[in-house]
Amino acid sequence: MEARDPELKKELDATLQARRELGPEYESALIESFLEKLDQRLDHTTDRRVRRQLAEQQMVVARGARPRSTEESFAERYGFGIISLVLAIPLSAIAVVQADFAGLCVAWLGIVGVNVAHVSGGMPWSRRRTDRPKQSSDWED
Repeated sequence: MEARDPELKKELDATLQARRELGPEYESALIESFLEKLDQRLDHTTDRRVRRQLAEQQMVVARGARPRSTEESFAERYGFGIISLVLAIPLSAIAVVQADFAGLCVAWLGIVGVNVAHVSGGMPWSRRRTDRPKQSSDWED
């Protein structure tokens, strides 16, 4: 078994050795001490990851891009799609009354075009290229 955190493995080994030397009557105190150290280590790792994610988001915002989470983008796209379909009904009726089948085709091409542009994130020719290779960070785990 490969240890992910050699320092934590040393702490566990020391706790087990102390348990052997002190006996079972100190077992709960030793376990509590080890769990407290483990909890501190988890808190430190979580804090570091959160700081890294916040820094990455700040870099994205500083570069002028809009950060998108998967939950927000799904809800946003779903809502936009529903609104498009609801508005498509009166637009279709107006288009048919004004220009028959040709008007209907133009209206639906516009509706589809707006939805495609929304899903793709806008006009692809107006966006800056951000698909550079990811550079490694000193903050990595």
